[in-house]
Amino acid sequence: MLEVKRKPATHSHGSNTPSNTSVSGTIRVSNDAGQTIPQKLTAFPISPSAEPRNFQTKMPVITGEVHFKGVAAIEGVLTGQMGPASGLSLRQRSSAALTMQPELQGEISFKDMVRVNGHIAGTVYSQTGTLIVDTGAHVQANVDVAVAVIGGSVTGDIVARERVELGPSSKIHGNIWTRSIVIKDGAIFEGVCRMIEEGKKVS
Repeated sequence: MLEVKRKPATHSHGSNTPSNTSVSGTIRVSNDAGQTIPQKLTAFPISPSAEPRNFQTKMPVITGEVHFKGVAAIEGVLTGQMGPASGLSLRQRSSAALTMQPELQGEISFKDMVRVNGHIAGTVYSQTGTLIVDTGAHVQANVDVAVAVIGGSVTGDIVARERVELGPSSKIHGNIWTRSIVIKDGAIFEGVCRMIEEGKKVS
């Protein structure tokens, strides 16, 4: 038998603070011989959670097909299967701390096009692909791609072998190597831009 008791409220009249709950009683455990042995259950208080469990479905950090090697920071509930042709669903607790730390940190490589919607760090590489950094997204990485379209912020050097486009809300803290660059009004670029000559390798 298991009994749950609520302790009398000790707070002052009119307070909305919920009272504690205690658990006590007896449980029956079977041994190897099949005998049932009563065991006393030690009472312990159950305090109401001070922090509400506010989970919400989070927008993917990266949209597109990538190869990733590194660490993913998760504070929430992750469901699904890891592996090729499988999907993961993340319900993340709302927290300002999540925006301060990279959600993905490691080596990211891809072939076609990848859109960054969150906060990533490490390295991003694609010989022929296009990297899109959305407004509000943050990339702390050295980027080496064919085309870079930046709407958010990038901290690190960017090598874009074909072209770079800096949107009006973009913030770049690093150097750029490219054959063609477009900078929209409002973009912030702190670094040096070097033009790549045709047929010349970037050191």
